Amino acid sequence: MLDYLTAGIAFWMTLFGVQEWLLELRLGYLGRYWFLAISATLLISFLLSAPITLALIIKFRVDPFSFPGNVILCAIAAVIFGVMLTFSQWLILRQSEMTPRVFALINMVVGIIVYFLLVWINEGTLEWSGNPINGWKTALVFLASGAITGAATGKALDFYCERVERRLIQLERERVERETRERERIERERIERERIERENLEKEALERKRISREIALEEERKWYEEHGDDDFEDEDEE
Repeated sequence: MLDYLTAGIAFWMTLFGVQEWLLELRLGYLGRYWFLAISATLLISFLLSAPITLALIIKFRVDPFSFPGNVILCAIAAVIFGVMLTFSQWLILRQSEMTPRVFALINMVVGIIVYFLLVWINEGTLEWSGNPINGWKTALVFLASGAITGAATGKALDFYCERVERRLIQLERERVERETRERERIERERIERERIERENLEKEALERKRISREIALEEERKWYEEHGDDDFEDEDEE
């Protein structure tokens, strides 16, 4: 059992350690809580699964060394482990708008599958009791596999975040361009409207002057029609 527990710690701590390094570069301070949250969740998951496992072994006579008892116990531990870790990762990822929440579930599914394959392949070198991982080569396999899995999943999230950032930058650039074009259009319309109003005012002023001049000429014409002949006669008599 000590071999399996040590192998799990080596794999998962390496996986999440590499992920934390990548996430801190992308998410900033949020990545600093990754390894701490994972460590606390691992401890809580172990404390939850241990009494359930012991109860099944003692009360229900589930044999952890043969089928199907080993599958049942591993499945229960994997469910508790996966739910707790998915929830803790989701709580961190939800603080950032650019990361998908589903990454927490995908990350756990990939990790559990890879760990299951590693245990299945290295089952001959792992013991239920004895030294922590019987053989340094097996320990290196779990450490390397954890680092590779963490780098792959972390880089996939980093790539996704980079694409989202580019898309957001592009959308922001397009929004600024649209607003700039809209402001320019409004400014052109305002200038054109002011020009038209100014021309209308000038036309109205010219029209008023023309009407005033015509009225003055008409009044002058009427005055000459009324008084023009007498004035001419007075001038002749003198």
